[in-house]
Amino acid sequence: MKATFVGLEWLGIILLYEFKTKWIYLGELNSARMHLLGNFSSVTSMLFSYDNVTNNTDYFGKSLLFVISGIKYVAMKEKSRYMDRDISWLSFNYRVFEESKDESLPLFERIKFLAIYSSNLDEFFRVRVANLRRLIELDKKKLNQQLEIKPRKLLQKILGIVNEQLEEYGSVLRKQIVPALKKNKVVIYQDEHVKPAHKPFIRKYFKNRILSFLTPAFIDNKKELFLENRELYLALELVDNRNGGQTVYAYVNIPSDHLDRYLQLPPYRGSYYFITLDDIIRANLDFLFPDYDILGCYSIKLNRDADLNIEDEYSGDLVKKIKKQLSKREIGVPSRFLYDQSMPKELLKLICKTFSLSDDDLVPGGRYHNLNDLMGLKNPFKPKLQDVDYPAIVKSAIDNSYSFFDAIDSGDHMLHFPYQSYDYVLRFFNEAAVDPNVKEIKATFYRVAQDSYIVNALISAANNGKKVTVFVELKARFDEANNIYWAERMEEAGIRIIYSIPGLKVHAKVALVKREVGKNSKGYAFFGTGNFNESTAKIYADHGLFTCDKNMIGELDQLFKYLYKRTPVKDFKHLLVSQFNLQQKFLDLIDNEIANAKKGKKASVIIKVNNLEDRVMIDKLYEASQAGVKVTMIIRSICTMIPGLKGISDNVQIFRLVDRHLEHARIFVFHNDGDHKIYLGSADWMKRNLYHRIEVVFPLYDAEVRKEITKLLWFQLKDTAKMRQLDEQHLNRVRLQAAGKAKVRAQVDFYNWLKSRAN
Repeated sequence: MKATFVGLEWLGIILLYEFKTKWIYLGELNSARMHLLGNFSSVTSMLFSYDNVTNNTDYFGKSLLFVISGIKYVAMKEKSRYMDRDISWLSFNYRVFEESKDESLPLFERIKFLAIYSSNLDEFFRVRVANLRRLIELDKKKLNQQLEIKPRKLLQKILGIVNEQLEEYGSVLRKQIVPALKKNKVVIYQDEHVKPAHKPFIRKYFKNRILSFLTPAFIDNKKELFLENRELYLALELVDNRNGGQTVYAYVNIPSDHLDRYLQLPPYRGSYYFITLDDIIRANLDFLFPDYDILGCYSIKLNRDADLNIEDEYSGDLVKKIKKQLSKREIGVPSRFLYDQSMPKELLKLICKTFSLSDDDLVPGGRYHNLNDLMGLKNPFKPKLQDVDYPAIVKSAIDNSYSFFDAIDSGDHMLHFPYQSYDYVLRFFNEAAVDPNVKEIKATFYRVAQDSYIVNALISAANNGKKVTVFVELKARFDEANNIYWAERMEEAGIRIIYSIPGLKVHAKVALVKREVGKNSKGYAFFGTGNFNESTAKIYADHGLFTCDKNMIGELDQLFKYLYKRTPVKDFKHLLVSQFNLQQKFLDLIDNEIANAKKGKKASVIIKVNNLEDRVMIDKLYEASQAGVKVTMIIRSICTMIPGLKGISDNVQIFRLVDRHLEHARIFVFHNDGDHKIYLGSADWMKRNLYHRIEVVFPLYDAEVRKEITKLLWFQLKDTAKMRQLDEQHLNRVRLQAAGKAKVRAQVDFYNWLKSRAN
């Protein structure tokens, strides 16, 4: 027998078993269980040692037992039961784009959604498509035969969908947004000629500001050239008047990382004008190339693979390894080359040869790229033409308490961001930092703000003599550098810093404060669905629970001891923690609904997550649907489950809510024969969350807190403004509004409901 491991992050760790030269796909390796996706019928178990795979045998154990009998396998012929995750994500991003077409929204809100769509797509190519390209390049015929996906075929499908979306995107921008801006006296110079009154200003700005950042270069074979990751360039076709009219090629960068992409020009006859850096440079190419005629100018942009390749997390200095890989991120292999589709074939061919681009890298586009920069387009009529700012709702029970800890002593408190101010979380840490009775603070950080008040509060706590311990996840994609920076600042202040666990990410959002009350020590905890990040808390819809429940506090303390010392933990009876009991508890809760349905009782589950991909959970939900359980899902982004399959998911409804705030919370409700069980937490139902992360999901026991979450879900499931229902093809179907019924917009109506309770 021969076992081979292929490390591919987006597929997990794939284990292949070679028997008589035939590769059989066994499944995915993880620390808690084996997620089997193979198609077997007779093999019952297999035991083998893999000490040579990692020297951290205490973590993974010396061997794995694969219990195969009794597991319901997913055969290749049943692929129609699942949507591809990347195709599903593209459906989500299209839903984001749809908001830009909603004429009921203020104009600059529509522009914001155009920018978000573009930013999302950019990251998708940097990560997901880059990984898919890696799989194609691996080109292991035996491996690819065992995969349910055909990488090249999937890539072609992705590119086809993206190209269709981008065509519509460009049409909406040109035919709807730009004319609407003009109607409101905001003009972005694009096709029209620049007015003479603006030309001196533009020329001066070019020479005084832009010129210092430009590095034009000719494309030839004399020197090695490099395109920076995510940077914008203009590719040029020139005639050299000094050399007999010879055609030459060059490129020049567009310094949008240093200057505003959209430059506001002086007002003219009652209208406000903007011009892109791209077009300012186009208008001044004669200054850069004085002895050349400009035959053509075409925008280009290259995305590079953004994944960090940390070959061994188990030994050595992980911080140094990540720092080293961060420096390599910007020079990764190409994952997408965007180019103006009007570019001559000769120039495109030369660029591909010069920068080692393949046909798979090429994505045709329009005159402008990086339209996520639209987020920076200034609104000269602010606050008109954009959403009204809603003032944060107060939490009187906390405001009226002398100290935050007094408020928590009186009962649990749930906060709903951004409807209620995140300042309450800052106050919790601030008071803990100066309260003489507080002796110890523990927290987990996944993504913190660049100028974090919370981190500064913990530094103050350490300076005030308190014992502070923080677990910092260094492997939070695109936040690695910021996390390392703050970890080092905290370490300098004397805070005990615990870094990433090899093979796992700690994604939990929890904090624990230990305080002396009389002669006893009492714990106060924060459990969240979102990061300890006061910046993203303004735009992400999340929830946070403050509690001093002894059972939850005790189990959270156990978890912290495990994170810091790898101390064995007792069974969790209240908290659901991945790697320990989270998935099995969810399976048990669904099984309970199935049992109730079979007894003729009312049975239902409501699951709200960002992403649903894990087939163990999906299959259990299919089983529940077949038993008569009503399954209602609110899935913001990736969803590989398919609703409405006859005999499989007839009782499944899947909804998607995209509105002003990004829905980020995870909520789980089980009917439980009328005695509802309600949980919130950080865990999506993805393989990465269930098998490769530490997540914490927490129960809601307080009646008022449960009422608030129940009301939130009521508004969302009644939403007829921004909620869409997914069909079998994962198209975003508009929900019809019943005659005579008022339109429900969940985010607005929930805000107003919270406000009415605060008054």
